[in-house]
Amino acid sequence: MENRIALIGIIVENKEAAINLNLILHEYGQYIIGRMGIPYPEKDINIISIAINANNNIISSISGKLGMLPGVNVKTIYSKN
Repeated sequence: MENRIALIGIIVENKEAAINLNLILHEYGQYIIGRMGIPYPEKDINIISIAINANNNIISSISGKLGMLPGVNVKTIYSKN
Protein backbone atom coordinates (compact mmCIF):
# COMPACT_ATOMS: atom_id res chain seq x y z
CA MET A 1 0.00 0.00 0.00
CA GLU A 2 1.30 3.41 -0.98
CA ASN A 3 2.13 6.10 1.56
CA ARG A 4 0.34 9.45 1.59
CA ILE A 5 0.91 12.74 3.32
CA ALA A 6 -1.82 13.75 5.74
CA LEU A 7 -2.46 16.46 8.28
CA ILE A 8 -4.20 15.49 11.50
CA GLY A 9 -5.81 18.41 13.31
CA ILE A 10 -6.47 17.88 17.01
CA ILE A 11 -8.30 20.03 19.56
CA VAL A 12 -7.83 18.95 23.15
CA GLU A 13 -10.54 20.15 25.52
CA ASN A 14 -9.73 17.64 28.27
CA LYS A 15 -6.17 18.14 29.50
CA GLU A 16 -6.27 14.77 31.25
CA ALA A 17 -6.31 13.16 27.80
CA ALA A 18 -2.88 14.62 27.00
CA ILE A 19 -0.99 11.68 28.51
CA ASN A 20 -2.80 9.09 26.38
CA LEU A 21 -2.64 11.36 23.34
CA ASN A 22 1.13 11.61 23.64
CA LEU A 23 1.44 7.84 24.11
CA ILE A 24 -0.45 7.27 20.86
CA LEU A 25 1.69 9.80 19.00
CA HIS A 26 4.86 8.19 20.40
CA GLU A 27 3.64 4.77 19.24
CA TYR A 28 3.42 6.09 15.66
CA GLY A 29 6.42 8.41 15.87
CA GLN A 30 8.20 6.80 12.94
CA TYR A 31 5.51 8.16 10.60
CA ILE A 32 5.35 11.69 11.98
CA ILE A 33 7.03 14.36 9.84
CA GLY A 34 6.35 17.22 12.24
CA ARG A 35 4.17 18.36 15.09
CA MET A 36 3.01 21.77 16.25
CA GLY A 37 1.17 22.45 19.48
CA ILE A 38 -0.51 25.71 20.37
CA PRO A 39 -1.87 26.26 23.87
CA TYR A 40 -4.90 28.55 23.99
CA PRO A 41 -5.41 29.30 27.69
CA GLU A 42 -8.17 31.85 27.09
CA LYS A 43 -10.41 29.03 25.83
CA ASP A 44 -8.79 26.34 28.01
CA ILE A 45 -7.91 24.19 24.98
CA ASN A 46 -4.82 23.03 23.11
CA ILE A 47 -4.54 22.88 19.34
CA ILE A 48 -2.19 20.32 17.78
CA SER A 49 -1.36 19.63 14.16
CA ILE A 50 0.48 16.51 13.06
CA ALA A 51 2.00 16.09 9.59
CA ILE A 52 2.33 12.40 8.76
CA ASN A 53 3.65 10.18 5.97
CA ALA A 54 2.06 6.72 6.13
CA ASN A 55 -0.37 4.42 4.36
CA ASN A 56 -4.13 4.92 4.72
CA ASN A 57 -4.51 2.16 7.31
CA ILE A 58 -1.91 3.71 9.62
CA ILE A 59 -3.35 7.22 9.24
CA SER A 60 -6.86 5.95 9.94
CA SER A 61 -5.63 4.00 12.95
CA ILE A 62 -3.94 7.05 14.48
CA SER A 63 -6.95 9.29 13.81
CA GLY A 64 -9.34 6.69 15.20
CA LYS A 65 -7.37 6.11 18.40
CA LEU A 66 -7.00 9.84 19.00
CA GLY A 67 -10.68 10.47 18.28
CA MET A 68 -11.73 7.90 20.88
CA LEU A 69 -10.04 9.87 23.68
CA PRO A 70 -12.55 11.81 25.80
CA GLY A 71 -12.44 15.54 25.17
CA VAL A 72 -10.35 15.20 22.00
CA ASN A 73 -11.66 16.20 18.54
CA VAL A 74 -9.80 15.03 15.45
CA LYS A 75 -10.03 15.76 11.72
CA THR A 76 -7.72 14.44 9.02
CA ILE A 77 -7.03 15.77 5.55
CA TYR A 78 -5.06 13.87 2.90
CA SER A 79 -2.84 14.86 0.01
CA LYS A 80 -4.09 13.83 -3.42
CA ASN A 81 -1.20 11.41 -3.93
